[in-house]
Amino acid sequence: MLTYTLRQLEYFTAAADCGSVAGAAATLNVSQPSVSNAILKLEDHFGVQLFVRHHAQGVSLTPVGHRILADARNLLRHANDLQHNAKAAGDVIQGGLELGCFITLAPSFMPALVTGFTERYPGVSINLQEGIQNDLVAGLGSGRFELAFLYDLDLPDTVARVPLCAFEPYVLLPEAHALTEKSALSLEDLADEPLILLDIPPSRDYFTGLFHKAGIEPRVAFASPSLEMVRGLVGRGLGCSLLVTRPYSDHTYDGRRIEARPLNHDAATSTVCLAHLAQSRPTRLMETFTEFCRTWFAQRYGRAPHEPTEPMKVSRPGA
Repeated sequence: MLTYTLRQLEYFTAAADCGSVAGAAATLNVSQPSVSNAILKLEDHFGVQLFVRHHAQGVSLTPVGHRILADARNLLRHANDLQHNAKAAGDVIQGGLELGCFITLAPSFMPALVTGFTERYPGVSINLQEGIQNDLVAGLGSGRFELAFLYDLDLPDTVARVPLCAFEPYVLLPEAHALTEKSALSLEDLADEPLILLDIPPSRDYFTGLFHKAGIEPRVAFASPSLEMVRGLVGRGLGCSLLVTRPYSDHTYDGRRIEARPLNHDAATSTVCLAHLAQSRPTRLMETFTEFCRTWFAQRYGRAPHEPTEPMKVSRPGA
């Protein structure tokens, strides 16, 4: 028999999100004693301390509180999923989806994916947050994100992923650079060129690793975590760059033209995937969004590069 309630879990997660009992009470539109009592009952039922109380400074999760928080979020999502499914007639998909996206991928793909999905399923709201890979993986582990859209590079075994598409690296050059006369370039062509490095994990190690495997030490002239800053520096003739994500426009923010050339190298492709926490069972909404993304990428770029690890059960669109 359960010794806790979903409402207690709801109050617990709200306090964790707000960092205070008062903030949770305001968010939930309930009294502060209601939130405090719910948390105390949970701590009593579980036999653990979930929060450290700081006088006049709110609360912070204990290590065991962090572990329980992820499971609590997952349980609440499935409870909401059950409620939506019970109320919905036929194939109606509704609810909220917490989605994280790698910052360089988000501008190229998220507007179309979010718009296309919510137009098909108007009862769905998507809370989209951008971040770097470490933050996205941590967000999956804490339950902050249900799904994360990122590159399948250096992901831990705790994360299961569904591959969507594979992209090859390319060389970005300033307009009228001597190397633009070639239809494709090798890493040897870039050996003496100043490199503008996209300095964000895991991209940084991926690009420098390509040079190192070829026995070349890259001449890094500038490094930036911003894709558009990298493109802008290339556009001003300060160096060349290796990239994977390619925006639609071949102009920088300040109007300079840049040119891309394929990399004539046996380089590992970069696979874009949707990831979720392996130990969590996907909700119906997660399954439907995943299948929507797989179909969207297949229509534009062909089939996914390989089978997913610990594949997510997916539904047909609208099923």
